[in-house]
Amino acid sequence: MDQVLEKLAPIRKKLDKYPQFQQLEDKANVPKEIIVVVAGAFLGLILIFGIGIASLSSLVGFLYPAFKSFQAIETKTKGDDVQWLVYWVIFAVFSILETFVDILLYWIPFYYAFKLAFLLWAMLPQTKGAKFLYDSFLKDLLKKNESRIDAALNEAKTAANGMSEAAQDAMGSDTKKDS
Repeated sequence: MDQVLEKLAPIRKKLDKYPQFQQLEDKANVPKEIIVVVAGAFLGLILIFGIGIASLSSLVGFLYPAFKSFQAIETKTKGDDVQWLVYWVIFAVFSILETFVDILLYWIPFYYAFKLAFLLWAMLPQTKGAKFLYDSFLKDLLKKNESRIDAALNEAKTAANGMSEAAQDAMGSDTKKDS
């Protein structure tokens, strides 16, 4: 065991910068470098065998960006607001496309690992992947079709209101019959 800890000493030195790992080590009574290596191996196995990777990629795609969006809303700077709005637009388009080709994606090996990598690339401020996709492809497409998209949304809203009113009328007539 001492030889393993000796090999992991450089990792321990890097982890010493983060007090959360020291707290975890104290609570678990296990060296923090062992915890990190085991967690990394566990995540690696998840990626290789795909067990739970769909949930993991969804969590990564939602939780971190949602929290960062909350933080962006609470700051006075607008640059971070734009970054997260652009991410959510890209995420929405990606999710819609994924819905339509889901049956095909099932057959692509390591799809969820690629999806996870894509989402990380899109969301991380260091890579600004979502901004790149938005500026390079999506912005022009959306601007060109903005009036058609607005018209389709208005039609959908009108249809939804009609269905809501019909459902309320039906509920009202059922209630009157019971009286």
